[in-house]
Amino acid sequence: MNIHAIHILIIIVSAFAISVVLTEIEIPFLRRKAGQNIREEGLKSHYSKAGTPSMGGISIIFATCAMALIGTLAFGGTIGDELLILLVFVGYGMIGFVDDYRKVIKKQNEGLTAKQKFAMQMIIAIAFAIFFAHYSAFGTSVYIPVFNIFVEFGYMYYVFVAFAVLAMTNAVNLTDGLDGLASGVTTLVALFFAYAGFMGGAFIKYGAFIGNASETYFFAALAGGCLGFLVFNRNPARVFMGDTGSLALGGGVVAAAIVMKLELLLLVAGLVYVIEALSVVLQVTYFKLSHGKRIFKMAPIHHHFEMCGMKERQVVGMFWTFTLVCCAAAALML
Repeated sequence: MNIHAIHILIIIVSAFAISVVLTEIEIPFLRRKAGQNIREEGLKSHYSKAGTPSMGGISIIFATCAMALIGTLAFGGTIGDELLILLVFVGYGMIGFVDDYRKVIKKQNEGLTAKQKFAMQMIIAIAFAIFFAHYSAFGTSVYIPVFNIFVEFGYMYYVFVAFAVLAMTNAVNLTDGLDGLASGVTTLVALFFAYAGFMGGAFIKYGAFIGNASETYFFAALAGGCLGFLVFNRNPARVFMGDTGSLALGGGVVAAAIVMKLELLLLVAGLVYVIEALSVVLQVTYFKLSHGKRIFKMAPIHHHFEMCGMKERQVVGMFWTFTLVCCAAAALML
């Protein structure tokens, strides 16, 4: 087996073990302090989930950060790349943590206001876009898969990156609505990008190879962390990741994909995220334009399938399978 593959496997297994142990430890504490409230306008079948501990994404964050850093330091990589990704990852996780914390204290489904949450997300997204554009060897160019070319975006690159970070982060947040949905989908997406990093190892620009081991190690650690959490998050879930986890996952995935210069492939591998977000946008827009009519029975779209009669496990299984197909399609585009 290739030595690089062994490194990736070690990171995945280690992050998985850390995540399992930390989640097992945090569940009793969170059960006492952070029971989830269920929205009154939500599905009645979800009422039984009330009291399930939330904020479990803390274990994913710790496991991912620990093994991403250890992997980069032990196996070689660019520590600057790793720290940049982890700052976005943890930054969005902190926004989610504050939001979850306020929900727990108030004992209702209200945390940060939409304006407060968006403002904090925007600050991180803009800061990341500006810094990475000046830090990256690729500058303000975007890699186009299949055609294997770089397209110069100029000043629009800042807008492109900031929008991508905001959109994908909130798309992952919307995906986290069923037991094991976000954690399972993100495990598959992270495994794809770890595979992409292993197979490519570098991108060609002007005949030179640019390594991306750090991003590969981050995705490997994220896959292991999500998989360990999934042990407890699968239906019936013993713990939810909360916004602490979902915002961190979204921020980390998109930041690492951008640093890896495979941000466009995230739209393919993570198509479930895109569909979930679009279903909400379409529902809200059509509702306003039609004065009360709906396209879906409920949005995000995973709830639509539930209301059509599918069981939660069936919906999650369908979305996992769809993500697997999307990741396979993305692999063909490398």
